[in-house]
Amino acid sequence: MVNPNRRILVLGGLFLDIQWIKVNPGKVFVGSDNRSILFGGIGPRHEIKIDYEFEISSLPIDRSSSEEILLSDDYYIASESEWSLAFEQNLISGSDEIEELADRIRGSYWSKFCDGRPFIENDWLMKVSRKWISGSPSPTEIKRGHSSEHLRLVKRSSHSFNNKSAQLPEFSDKSKLLLEELFISLLIGIIPSFCWAYFNASDGYISSGWLNLVFGGLFIGVFTVIFWRPRTTSWRVGTNCGNMKPV
Repeated sequence: MVNPNRRILVLGGLFLDIQWIKVNPGKVFVGSDNRSILFGGIGPRHEIKIDYEFEISSLPIDRSSSEEILLSDDYYIASESEWSLAFEQNLISGSDEIEELADRIRGSYWSKFCDGRPFIENDWLMKVSRKWISGSPSPTEIKRGHSSEHLRLVKRSSHSFNNKSAQLPEFSDKSKLLLEELFISLLIGIIPSFCWAYFNASDGYISSGWLNLVFGGLFIGVFTVIFWRPRTTSWRVGTNCGNMKPV
């Protein structure tokens, strides 16, 4: 029996037997709300609302074949949002490949349109990608100037994006993050440093060495970012207004 999702493309003399899977419209969260260095990821965590149907290759496609397909109308490199929705619907898989997606970032998702389109920042540094290990994917990045041997492709028929879609704020709330860092340094670093000096240091050390205690406490507080930070705000698409709202 012929698989109705399998389509043979004849491009440049090549016969490309690729299984294309229909992805239904839906919502999916992308990004991380953990900003620790060791365990965190690219933030903020945000919801994507894709209101169009599209087809996606069930497996990553090698670069040479992908370049031939991309010469045809309606075929594109999949955005991270489209990839995430297809994965959420259990439609795609891989096997030990690193597949390149369309998004290009510097280090965050701020100002991203949340409608399924690729996010390409000015002066981007990394290509968003996924690494498959034993059938399980994990987020990874490819540095600018480098490429992967595999791409994930989609087919969007007669769909165009517009600037009325939901969009994340242009910047994070840096004053809030600064206050959070100061509070963490005070609670975890500075106060414990003075407590240690009060019970263990020689008489007069606090009055003469308070500046060292402050800077030492700040260092300890900042150092903890390697392992832990409070969860950051996530964003979702508003049900009625269609704007991005903090969760």
